[in-house]
Amino acid sequence: MSALISEVFDTFTPTSPVKTISARQLAQRLQEPREIAVIDVRELARHVDDGHVLQSIPLPLSQLEVQVDALIPRRDTPVVVYDAGADGLAERGAQRLIEVGYRDVALLEHGVQGWRDAGFEVYTGWHVLSKAFGEFVEHAYGTPHIPPEELKSLLDSNADLVVLDGRNVDEFYNFSIPGAHAVPNAELPYRVHDLVPSKDTLVVVNCAGRTRSIIGAQALINTGLPNRVVALENGAMAWLHAGYPLNTKHHNTAPPPSKAGLQKALRSIAPLRERFGIQNLDRSELDALRADTSRTLYLFDVRTREEYQDGHLPLSVWAEGGQLVQATDQWIATHHARVVLVDDQNGVRSAITASWLIQLGWKEVYTYGLDPATDALEIGASRRATVGLPQAPASITAGELKQGLDANEISLFDFSGSQAYRAGHIPGAQFALRSRIDQRLLDAAAGRDILVVAADPALARLAAADIARIAGENKVRVFAGAHQAWKDSGQTLQTDQALWHDPADDVWLSPYFREDRFGAFKTYIDWEVGLIEQLQRDTTISFKDYGPHS
Repeated sequence: MSALISEVFDTFTPTSPVKTISARQLAQRLQEPREIAVIDVRELARHVDDGHVLQSIPLPLSQLEVQVDALIPRRDTPVVVYDAGADGLAERGAQRLIEVGYRDVALLEHGVQGWRDAGFEVYTGWHVLSKAFGEFVEHAYGTPHIPPEELKSLLDSNADLVVLDGRNVDEFYNFSIPGAHAVPNAELPYRVHDLVPSKDTLVVVNCAGRTRSIIGAQALINTGLPNRVVALENGAMAWLHAGYPLNTKHHNTAPPPSKAGLQKALRSIAPLRERFGIQNLDRSELDALRADTSRTLYLFDVRTREEYQDGHLPLSVWAEGGQLVQATDQWIATHHARVVLVDDQNGVRSAITASWLIQLGWKEVYTYGLDPATDALEIGASRRATVGLPQAPASITAGELKQGLDANEISLFDFSGSQAYRAGHIPGAQFALRSRIDQRLLDAAAGRDILVVAADPALARLAAADIARIAGENKVRVFAGAHQAWKDSGQTLQTDQALWHDPADDVWLSPYFREDRFGAFKTYIDWEVGLIEQLQRDTTISFKDYGPHS
């Protein structure tokens, strides 16, 4: 660690004020090949709309204890925390990190405003590192594309083509181009060979906007697929804007590869492994990496959700390969960490995912092939660890809650998240965010007992503890069981008459869900295309051009 940054990270003690790091110091530190995590503790909409540091991740203060263990698993990782600049959120987040055991924590001086004032690029949007990379890929490698009007004409004429949707299957179910197959991006090289009748078949890859269309098409080109491969220009946004319909609530998932298709997939991946130096680990090598506590290790299972739940390595996290590339900031906070991608023994999906992560800037990316005969596997969904979980406060029954609400003796705050709140909440509940718990909440309670409800029991306990710090433990209780317990008692949830104690900026709405959808489409596409110009101005990051595929 340089002397400059050593002073920032190494001199504080848990009882001293959190140290600071300037924007220029952080920019220098990000150029060094050592671990560091940079987190924005504002709510997601503020991270997206108000601008952020490109190489940071959104980790809202409201969710910090729930998410931080997965995102920053090693407690010795140097962590830089920031907010808008004068919110007080960064100080609270840094102190909380220290309380739960993180030992190298610093505040970015003046937050994102300090970064901007120092002359560095500030980016709006979500998953921006991945999306900026997609624009770089299109410009560097000339990924071909096709406009929606030409695709529609070809489809209407029954031309020899196949449309492959590179998003995840849930997104595909919501809407898709008629006739398209659901083939999430990491599955493309694995499943494509049985979907193309001949080498003359045109292959069109689409997504909702641009990035996964570009990355999916270029993935097939990189693996040497002999067909003509193109990205649908501006994805389903352009398709809709051109006046063409979409299917909804529709499944058309590409099947697993046949024996012949698998052999083609394996042959296509071999040159890619050589080109990017992708190392496949055996069990002893994986165990050695997991035992090394001096480095951060992310263990991601890139298979389908069903495969993961049928059996996965303990402590591995399901991160479908295409989504991991699309949204690295959802899974990886620590720069220069080691990444192991778990797949089946064929390793096609892990190899294509590794090739993109390496190009994105992660240097130590490995693959591992599960062996059900020798690997001890767990069944079911991913397990998440919440750090710093306080003792459960006193709880209340559904009957007591109903009685207290009817008598106006209880003030109920729902911390489930704005989307869940809109979907259904207990009548009289006010939507609230942990990051904004302050005197205003006590004023809103107007002397009544405060009751906390949240779909996540851990979040309910955390919110109750935050309130207890300012109101006293005897003033706060939780409703155990939350909305399900309310319904089980014979009561109904409410979807109207929302009471917004706090603004719903914990989520960012996709352009597809904006009131002026087509206007939002144009704004989004213009923003995404413009990322390449921001990259050219940005002195803190650059992507490597690996040249044309072999």
